Amino acid sequence: MAEMKSIFREVLPKQGQLSAEDITTLVLCKPKLLPLKALTLEKLEKMQQAAQDTIWQHEMAEKAKQIIH
Repeated sequence: MAEMKSIFREVLPKQGQLSAEDITTLVLCKPKLLPLKALTLEKLEKMQQAAQDTIWQHEMAEKAKQIIH
């Protein structure tokens, strides 16, 4: 498209309100992919799994001590 030079000059007021009449139109854009889980939820799940692993190790150590005695 060739650019057309406007015969009107744009004038912005130095005082007062500036208003514009604009017709809103739909704009298509790329869809944004969101993660299925939030990062904080993943971190909390990892912390919970680590805590459960620690508890499991302590329980296995206690059982091993009971078997030895």
